[in-house]
This record gives sequence, C-alpha cells and structure tokens, in this order.
Amino acid sequence: MDSIHELLRREAQAVLDIPITDAYGKAVALIVEQVHRKKGKLVTSGMGKAGQIAMNIATTFCSTGTPAVFLHPSEAQHGDLGILQENDLLLLISNSGKTREIIELTTLAERLNPALKKIVITGNPSSPLAESADICIATGHPAEVCPLGMTPTTSTTVMTVIGDILVVETMKRTGFTIEEYSKRHHGGYLGERSRELSK
Repeated sequence: MDSIHELLRREAQAVLDIPITDAYGKAVALIVEQVHRKKGKLVTSGMGKAGQIAMNIATTFCSTGTPAVFLHPSEAQHGDLGILQENDLLLLISNSGKTREIIELTTLAERLNPALKKIVITGNPSSPLAESADICIATGHPAEVCPLGMTPTTSTTVMTVIGDILVVETMKRTGFTIEEYSKRHHGGYLGERSRELSK
C-alpha cells in the first residue's frame, strides 16, 4: 500500500509541477482563431504513447465543439498528409522533442503549406521540435514512475492534463454550452444526462 501511495504522490506532484506560462493563453487564442474564426481544424499527432494521448485530445476537442482529427505521423508519409487544409492548426506531442516521425511530419507539412502553425507539447523545450513551434508548452519533464525510468507513465499523465487544460480553456473562450454538448452526444450516459440538463 505504501508503494501505491508513493506512486500517486509522485504522479500528483508532477501535475502540480507543470510549468504555467503564457503559452496556454496563446495556444487557446490560436485554436480559437484558426478553428472557430477561420474555420480550419485542429490536427493532433504523436508517435507511440504520445500518439494515443494526441488521439484522446482530438476526440475530446471534437466533443466540445472544436473540430479536430488525429493524424498518424507514419501514415502521413503515405498519403494521409492530404488531410491538412488551409487554416488548419497542428498540435504535436513528443516527450523528447526529437521523435523522428514527428520531426519528419513537420517538414512535410511545411512543404505542403508553409503557413501552417504549430503548437507543441514536449518535455524538452530546447528540442528541434520545440524550436520549430509557434507555441511550445513544456510538461516540466517529470521522471517516469516506471521502476526502469523508461516507460511513458508520468510523462503521459502530464500530457493528458495539459490537453485537458487546452480543451477546458477553449470551451470557456468559445462559450460552449450544455445544449451544444448534447447535440454531439446522442448515446450513452453522457448523451442522456446532457439532454436532461439542456431542457
């Protein structure tokens, strides 16, 4: 039990230690500008575990009124890059900021449309990916709770929390309502509950 309490303490502390900067406000403003005003979409990407977090962020944005899609960085090299359109916005996630597939994706995206803007979430704000970003959000690079210090555990926790912050702050900025939420949730408990609340 003590070891579990210690794991919880370390993960919770990592969340509390996430650096709070003006990058959050700038990122939300850019999402609102590109997606809600210019009618582009948010395109998230990441490789491995970071990719799974990027996919979750995209689906959460979709359900709260911000059109978003996940683009697999490897599939992008085989035609899926065509999902990118004018006024789209990239949200790229890489703990190291050096993930080969993500770096290659940025190069391909810039070749397709040099005007595409990029938000990066990373544990390495001095990395090549971070330096190529319009806005960089740092995770604080917490140590993984994995006993090997290798498996993405704490790093993915803080990435998820950062994604939640961006979603919630965007909802506030756009005035997203329970009525709009219910239109996007037709099934399950959330659908039923949101319709009740929107009456």
